[in-house]
Amino acid sequence: MHVSPSVLSSFVTLLVTIGPIETAVIFASLTAGIHRSERLTLAIRSCGIAGLVLLLFAIGGNITLDLLHVSLPAFRVAGGLLLFLQALSLTFSGPGLSSISEGERRDAERPGDIAVFPLAFPLIAGPGSLSATVLLMGRTEGWIEAAGVIAMIMVCVGLTYGAMRTAERLVALLGATGADVVRRISGVLLAGLAIQFVFDGLERAPFLH
Repeated sequence: MHVSPSVLSSFVTLLVTIGPIETAVIFASLTAGIHRSERLTLAIRSCGIAGLVLLLFAIGGNITLDLLHVSLPAFRVAGGLLLFLQALSLTFSGPGLSSISEGERRDAERPGDIAVFPLAFPLIAGPGSLSATVLLMGRTEGWIEAAGVIAMIMVCVGLTYGAMRTAERLVALLGATGADVVRRISGVLLAGLAIQFVFDGLERAPFLH
C-alpha cells in the first residue's frame, strides 16, 4: 500500500511531539496515588480535550496567523526552531517542551481534576505538538492533504490514549532504559523534521529573493 510522504511526515512529526510513550510514563506516575481509581476517566477526558485543542489549532491556526500579520514562512522558521529545541531536549534525555515541571507534578498529585491541566495541556497538546499542527496544516495543498493531517492527529491521540490505558504495563516492559532510548530516537527524528521546517520557511522568505 502506497503512503503519501506528506502523510507519513505528518504522522512522525505528531507522534514525536505528542509522545505517547513519554505521556504514558508520566501518566502512570501521576495516577499512582489518589488518582488511581480515576485512570480510565482521566485518560478518556484528557485525550478528548487535547484532541479538540489540536483540531482547533489545525483549523484556525493559519487564520490566527493572518489576523496577527505573521507570515507562514516566519512561523515555519520560528516553529522549526521551537521543535528543534524540543528535539535537543529529547536527544539529551531532557523532559521535552511538552512535559511538566516538578511544581506542576506535585500539584497534579494532590486531590483535584487533572484531566485538563496538566494531562491535556501541556502533556499531550503542548507547545511542540500545537506548533507542529499549525506548521503541518500550513504546508498542505488541497483538502485531501489537510484531511490527512487531521486524520494523523486523531491517530496519534488514539495511540496516546492506548498508551495511557496500558501505562503500567508499558513502564514495566520498557523500564527507564527503554523509555530513554525511545526518547532519544524521537529527538533525532524530530531534529531532522524541525530543520526541514526552517529550510521551508527560509526558502520562501522575501529577503532571500
